[in-house]
Formats: sequence, C-alpha cells, structure tokens
Amino acid sequence: MFAALLVPGLLILAPGPVARAQQPVTVTVRVDQPAARIDPIFYGLMTEEINFSYDGGLYAELIRNRTFQDDPKIPVNWSVVKDAGAEGAISLDQSPVPNTALTMALKLEASSASGNARVGAANEGYWGIPVKPDTTYRVSFWAKGDSSAKGPLAVSLESNDGMTVWARADLPRITAEWRKYTATLKTRKLAPSATNRFVISTRSRGTIWLSLVSLFPPTYKNRSNGNRPDIMELLAAMKPGFLRFPGGNYLEGPDYENRFNWKATIGPLEQRPTHMSPWRYRSSDGMGLLEFLEWAEDLNMEPVLAVYAGLHIDRGANIITGDALKPHVQDALDEIEYITGGTSTTWGARRAKDGHPRPFELRYVEVGNEDWLNQGTASYDSRFTMFYDAIKAKYPAIQIISTMRTRDRDFVHTRKPDLLDDHFYVTIPTALAQAHLYDDYSRSATKVFVGEWATNNPRTGDTPMMAFALGDAAWLTGLERNADVVVMNCYAPLFVNVNPGGRQWAVNLIGYDAQTSFGSPSYYVQKMFSNNRGDVVLPATIDPMPTLTLEQIPQAPQPPPPAGRGAGGGRGPTGPFDGIYASATREDSSGDVILKLVNVQALTQPVRIDLRGVNTIRSGATGEVLTGELTAINTVAEPRKVTPRTIAISNAAPAFTYDFPAHSVSVIRLRTR
Repeated sequence: MFAALLVPGLLILAPGPVARAQQPVTVTVRVDQPAARIDPIFYGLMTEEINFSYDGGLYAELIRNRTFQDDPKIPVNWSVVKDAGAEGAISLDQSPVPNTALTMALKLEASSASGNARVGAANEGYWGIPVKPDTTYRVSFWAKGDSSAKGPLAVSLESNDGMTVWARADLPRITAEWRKYTATLKTRKLAPSATNRFVISTRSRGTIWLSLVSLFPPTYKNRSNGNRPDIMELLAAMKPGFLRFPGGNYLEGPDYENRFNWKATIGPLEQRPTHMSPWRYRSSDGMGLLEFLEWAEDLNMEPVLAVYAGLHIDRGANIITGDALKPHVQDALDEIEYITGGTSTTWGARRAKDGHPRPFELRYVEVGNEDWLNQGTASYDSRFTMFYDAIKAKYPAIQIISTMRTRDRDFVHTRKPDLLDDHFYVTIPTALAQAHLYDDYSRSATKVFVGEWATNNPRTGDTPMMAFALGDAAWLTGLERNADVVVMNCYAPLFVNVNPGGRQWAVNLIGYDAQTSFGSPSYYVQKMFSNNRGDVVLPATIDPMPTLTLEQIPQAPQPPPPAGRGAGGGRGPTGPFDGIYASATREDSSGDVILKLVNVQALTQPVRIDLRGVNTIRSGATGEVLTGELTAINTVAEPRKVTPRTIAISNAAPAFTYDFPAHSVSVIRLRTR
C-alpha cells in the first residue's frame, strides 16, 4: 500500500502513511561568511588486496592461479578434461621458464588422444568464467612440449559440462623450448553467463607444460593489462580525487618476504614472482605499481603513495629498523623517482621502458600503515624520521603522512608530519557521535587525512545496509564542516567479491561477482557527497536541534553473542544524539549553495531553510534523496534496491520550508545565479 508524498514540482511514491515530526527546525546558512576551502581531492578511494579486490575483482584477468603457485602440491582451480576414449592427467611440475620469474608449470600428459577425443586442462576462473555476446577475449600462455607432443593446441571458452563451445582458436604446433603463444577468442550471439570454463587441449599424445596462462576480456580504456569496465565505471561515477595505494595491510604483508615489494611488480607479467597477501591468498601482482598509477590516471585521481616502512602484520614478525631499514628508505626514493622522474633518471627511464614515458604527479607519501600495530609504535618515530629526512631532502615539496593518529596523543614525532592518518571502523551510535569529532580540533595542530573509515559494526554481510549509510552520511557532514583540518578522506574497504569464500572483511563499499557489480547504499552516499562537494564551507546552524536517545536512533540488527559469552565490544556512546546532521558548501564555478542534510529520525522532518547574506535564490532547485528500510541492502540480484531519487523544488527562496523524509540522506542545490 502506497501513499503519495507531494514534493513541490515532483510526485514521489512513499511506503505507507507519511509521519511528520511535531516540531519544525531552522537550518541557517551564512552564505556571506565563507569559511574553510575544501580541497578538490577531499573525496577519494582507499584500496588494497582483500576480499579478492584485484584478482577476481577490479583486475580483469579471468584465469585463477595462472602461474600455478597458489598451492605447492596441487593445481587448484584447474582440472583435467578427457573426452570419451581419451586418457590424461595434470600435475604441478617445477619447470622454470628461462629468464623469467615463472618457476612452476602445469604438466598436461595426454597418454591417449585422437582427432575425436581430446585431453586438456580447464580453469574455473574466479567463481566462473564470464562469457558475453559479441566479445573478443585475448589469450596468452607459455608452453613447451616433449618430442611426442605434435599439437596443435586448442583454446576454448565453453560451458562447464563441455557441451557448448562459445569460442575456439587453434594454435600451431608447440616446440620443445619454452615460447609465448597468443590467440583471440570471439563469441557470437549468446546469453551472458558465468557457468563456464577455459580449456587448453590437445588431440595428440604427448606431454605439454604450461605457464602463465592468461585470459582477458575487454578492459577499461582498452589497457592491455587493465581493469573491469563495469567496476571502473562505478568508481568514475564517484568522481574521486585521489587513490591511496597499495594498502592497507597489503603494503606491510604478513611478513618481510610477502611485503608489497614494488620492484617485483613492474615490467612484463612473466617477470613478476607473485606473493601472498595478508588475507591468505596469493596475489598475482598483475596489479603492480604502474597499474595503480594508470588506474589513478584513467579516473583523473591523484596518487597517494604508501611506502613500506619495516612493519609486518603477523605477530612476531620482525620489525625492520636502523641500518637494516636503510635499503628500504632507498627503495622509497627509487619508487618516487619511478613515479615522478624524467626519462633521464634511472627509474624514470625504467617507467618509460614499461610503457609510460610521461611522469606522474605526486604530492603525498605515507610512511607505512597503521604502525601502532604489533608493537610498531616503539620504533615508528625513528623509522618515520629516516624516511622523512631522506624524502624531504630530495623532494621537499612532497607532503609526508604519518600513520600515527590524532588519538595517539602521547606519541611524539621528532619530525613534524604534514598530515596524520586517522582510521575509524565504528557502530552507528559512534558514527553519529563522531560527526562532531573534529569540531573542537585545534586549528594549529597537524592536519588530518582520514585514510580509512566506515560505519560497519556489527560486521555482518558483504556490503552496508541503509542504516549504515545513515551513519556514514552523518559522519561525512562532520568531515565537510571541518575541511580546514581534514584535508581528504576515503572509505574502506572498497571492494568485495560476494561469492562464498570471497570475503574476509565486512562490510565493503562495492560488491560484485564474475558478471555483475553494484554499489551499496553507502556507495551512493559517497557518490552524492563527492559529486556535490562544493569549494568552500558555509557556516550552518540547526535550531532547535531534535535529539534522540540510544533506543531511538537507527540500529543494525545485532547478531547473537557466542555461547556462554556476552556481547562484548565495550560501551559506546549512549546519547543523546542529534536527530539531523547538516553541511553547507558553495561551488565556485556555478555559485550554487549545496545543502546536505541527514535525517536519522523515524519521522519526516520539516525544515525551514534560511539563507543569510544572499540576494537571489532561484525558485527552481534540484537534488537527490536516498532513503529505504534500515535493513535494505543492494545485491547481485537487486543491485539498485536502494538508490537515490531525483528531487525537484519549485518554491526555493532565501527562506523556504522543505520536508526531509525519515531515515534519509538529501542533497539540494540552490542556484544563486
């Protein structure tokens, strides 16, 4: 049953009867008193390899375990294909490809095969190989054969049962020496599906060795080692200003051998040895340093580089300090030169050789990540000082970020960082309370980069429900209001593969499977705020402020505590909490006054909007509103269940009244020209 909610200039259907808060409030915006300027890169992206974010996610490679190193004993994600009348087997073999980092091969033994009966190796991909109509796929692999392997080889995309072949290509007879082979597969008209496999097969007896087997669909901007277009388009729609990479815990690695060693991630794929991520699956390193930079370039983002600083995630792993850290300080200088150096420099020339002669711009470098972990605090000042002195000596304009937080008040830096990196993963009550966290932050203190944050507790599910999006939006109004001390911010984690076994962390901004990607309600909050950032903060006050008790604020359902244990987690804020949260900004190019208002109440809130110090406000205003059931989520099956609706206002003026729906996030653009 629906009731009609009449908004001036637009008819919107809303579920059930419309409830109204009893007392209207006034939001007063001082348009004539512009305050802090908002950095153009205020909203950005934080990324790391978690939840199959790159392999099986953004990175478009479709073959899983392409270098056969995911398990030292068995070829996981690979299986043998045998037609009736044929016999064969697959196994791992230490057969290195000369002059490469490829050390393991898949050995395909065809003991019996014929023109009518093939033997092959099939890869299942990341929870399936997605096949789409009228699409060209690029295949490459390294191979060699024994003296009896006469070939040719066939590569194919086919249904999991092998009954339907969507595309096939034949390759010439292979040689007894390792060689790289390439082919293309072109599909015709078909229904998209992910219940498919990729197969390399032979119809001749013999033994064949395979390494670095790769299958790429079309990529964003047609990059040869590029990204999934659908996920990149979701990111592009957010208009992010920066990319913080490569992590996160992915930077540090579980131990020294598996840190993000950027020099091992550049150049041809066959020269990248791969490594274990902290989340216990192997990273192909297809997403290497240059790919991160090109990702930023493709979306017009500034790179925010984190450099390895000696800390590791696993408890008991040695922290690298003192003289042992000096080579890694030099690695950081080399990395910056790779990014920014001209082609006459050593590492700038290497970047050019790798395919990108033009240098990238770099303003921010972060030393380490979350160095309060694993007893890292005790050595962080000396480690930070080493990097700070070396980087500032060679690159004095670069701004250096410390991983110590504003709440680490007892920590003393020998060298004053340009920014501190604050991280927050919080409950809805904490998100609401912390919307005022920076209101009283000293304006002479070190400025802040909120490098990871999310409303995500309790940590259930792949992506946020609408209730979490309300907490996120309230928090963002506080960051915007305090843009004089908060320089930039980014939600984390960014990605999750929603297939069973794909997630290690809940909750995450964007979800996907092999075929489909979707933004969460929190994604749409990010998009609404970033697309309507504004350039300068306008003072805004709310009077009277409606208040709520802890029991009245939106809450996510709490999972039951473990048997025999309490809920735990400590005591969070108990209220009272603001009922509405607001931020006002002005955009220089258009002159628009942008009002963001979050109504966390269960009732519609009438608001008198009073714009002071402005002579003209056009009557026609536009905006968006995001609202829905508190437990509503977006999924592969319902990717747009919770999305913003366009709103139109016909009676805008220097003073006018507007009703903000219950449990809603609204952005309104008021035209002054």
